[in-house]
Amino acid sequence: MIRIYACGEVPDEEIFSREIGAPGDLRETVSAILDDVRVNGDRALLAYAKKFDRAELTSVEVTENEFDEALAAVEPAFLDVLREAAENIRAFHASQVRTGFVQTERDGVVTGQKVIPIERVGLYVPGGTAAYPSTVLMDSIPAKLAGCPTLVITTPPGPDGKVSPVILAAAKIAGVDRVFKVGGAQAIAALAFGTETVPCVDKIVGPGNAYVAEAKRQVFGRVSIDMIAGPSEILVLADATCDPAVVAADLLSQAEHDRMASAVLVTTDRPFAERVRDELERQIPLLPRAEIARASIDRNGKIILASDLADAVAVANRIAPEHLELCVDDPFAYLPQIRNAGSVFLGKNCPEALGDYFAGPNHTLPTGGTARFSSPLSVDDFVKKMQFTYYTADALEAVADKVARFARQEGLEAHARSAESRFRKGT
Repeated sequence: MIRIYACGEVPDEEIFSREIGAPGDLRETVSAILDDVRVNGDRALLAYAKKFDRAELTSVEVTENEFDEALAAVEPAFLDVLREAAENIRAFHASQVRTGFVQTERDGVVTGQKVIPIERVGLYVPGGTAAYPSTVLMDSIPAKLAGCPTLVITTPPGPDGKVSPVILAAAKIAGVDRVFKVGGAQAIAALAFGTETVPCVDKIVGPGNAYVAEAKRQVFGRVSIDMIAGPSEILVLADATCDPAVVAADLLSQAEHDRMASAVLVTTDRPFAERVRDELERQIPLLPRAEIARASIDRNGKIILASDLADAVAVANRIAPEHLELCVDDPFAYLPQIRNAGSVFLGKNCPEALGDYFAGPNHTLPTGGTARFSSPLSVDDFVKKMQFTYYTADALEAVADKVARFARQEGLEAHARSAESRFRKGT
């Protein structure tokens, strides 16, 4: 059963701490997989598909025929939903696209910045017990809008050696270039190092289990990554005018993800908190993933009683949740006070599930309190910036002594002479 706390009743670390580090044995296992794939390439990938996915593969790449079969297998009504969701996502992220700039205000000086798409991007899409076409759309569409020339997906195959049809349908709709039947840490290794079939990439994005997260951590530096994602989180900030059944349903929308998921209610009213607790007990047994939701609620679920809504907002900012629902009558009045959250859902008619699938804003979000300093996945994650500078001879001569003075202040004589050498004989 979910626990009810008053602020200050328990130490902060019991409410606010969320550790996402990997144990030592997992780190060693992942390191061995990375080394195996780096050395043995496709042969290692085929062996891991047999070992972990029980799939006998002769090739890891999805063929055009498999794409065609997948599109034919997906219910037409769901294809329409995928296309509409893709348009919403595309429309939202299109506003994030930006170009470079050039400054010419100083005589003889040109400075500026170029915005350049990352050339090769790899997207990891979880598989196994569930398929996530939403991840395909959310992570692929911003990359395509950024102009990335090469975008590939890795995702685990089923025992039949096939990728979920809805994953392939979403990949086609999003404009993904190639899809590979590779899951787990071995997929991250293939993307980071490349194999005979899988191209190495410059950046890896997408969620995954603890092995995937640890693999991303270990290859960071060789390639860029989006983030080290922890378990799913939701914080619902609700007043007593809300429907307890609705609030409980929203909490469970994240609790069913993972036993380690975190569902938190912050409210100012104890009787309301107790009604939500009772609703959770009523609704959990009705869920297909009841065992997972039960473990999440019992282990990590919390109801925190704040003295007023201002205090509730302060608690939310301290926790810095992945998803924050402001279930109050005038949510826009409180939005300016929210500083730390991955994605905010405003009002009583905006469940977090809207953001997972359909509304348009990205669902790849910072977890574990990292919303204090990081952001949702966006077009910015798929570009890099390069700056440039041009000076005429007259413009450089006008400032060379200042550059030299600055360099000598830092004890770097060669820097100083480099600036002066164009105008003075000798070095």
